[in-house]
Amino acid sequence: MSSRIFQNVIIQLKDAVDRTIGVVDEQGFVVASSELAMIGSRLDDFHAYELDAASQTISTAVRTYSALNSDSSKLDYAAFSEGTDPMAKTICALAAVAFNEAKSNYEEKHNKAAFVKNIISDNILPGDVYVRAKELHFVTDEPRSVLLVRQMENSDVAAVEVIQRLFPDKQKDFVLNINENDIVVVKALPSANASEEVFKVARSIETALHEELGIKSVIGISTVARHLRELADRYKEAQVAIEVGRVFESEKTIINYESLGLGRIIYQLPTTLCEMFLNEVFKKNPIETLDEDTLETINKFFENNLNVSETSRKLYVHRNTLVYRLEKIKKITGLDLREFDHAIVFKVAMMVKMYLDSLNNKY
Repeated sequence: MSSRIFQNVIIQLKDAVDRTIGVVDEQGFVVASSELAMIGSRLDDFHAYELDAASQTISTAVRTYSALNSDSSKLDYAAFSEGTDPMAKTICALAAVAFNEAKSNYEEKHNKAAFVKNIISDNILPGDVYVRAKELHFVTDEPRSVLLVRQMENSDVAAVEVIQRLFPDKQKDFVLNINENDIVVVKALPSANASEEVFKVARSIETALHEELGIKSVIGISTVARHLRELADRYKEAQVAIEVGRVFESEKTIINYESLGLGRIIYQLPTTLCEMFLNEVFKKNPIETLDEDTLETINKFFENNLNVSETSRKLYVHRNTLVYRLEKIKKITGLDLREFDHAIVFKVAMMVKMYLDSLNNKY
């Protein structure tokens, strides 16, 4: 961030206020001021730990300070005005608004991370992507993957900093704070076929958050974006990966969009169509007729690729017992799971039921 940006704002405000105003960094050094002699000096009354939240205003014995907006949990800059009276507080607050606006405009024009965030948030026109990329000397066709990190159960503002330490190259890899629970990582890849590397990156993020902050997380991984303009769609894929994984692969903490299979298709179906499908499949009796033990038998049967002998071994039951159970399922539902076509229909029906149940629980 250039101090000239703050100084330009001060020049415009100087004639409108009769107090000394300026900006200090996190260490208390003056980076811009209406009193030029103060620039470069350190203000002894400033203590960053007392001013750690954006928009917070405090007064010392001689000055009033107001924190400027920051993308991280740490203070980057603070506005100050001379005095501690109500007028000083008003001047400081107004100056902070002007500084924040200038800072935001500067970052939008010169900060690659802000540019990437605008792309994934659909806050920039497709045609402008090329123009801005050229201005920022941004490589547009480098392969990249989008990882959405969602903090579960509890969240911590320090999570962004923990993840940022894993990606020191801030010109190629970007860690973006979306909201209090979601963080996006846009990772540059050596090639378009680097799925194993992306999974390792996701695992390192998960481990770092758990070990350093005790945070449980779920991470959605998109397909590879081959151009900057694809990042918004890849971000949506990472969101879908988490949402679909929550329904169909709840035991997983890292979900790849490419591995969602049928779940991805079912997730996009209208609920009315899903309900119609279940009614058609289970004409004789609804799926709720099956008890937990029967459902466990069915799941094991699918896990073992419809192999009766292997499934009976895993369930610790005699082969004939399993055959009896399968006959019972056929009698109740009209579907013989030993037949491949019937098994496919039943599997899809179970996934549709899981999807509908998840919607009911969500709302």
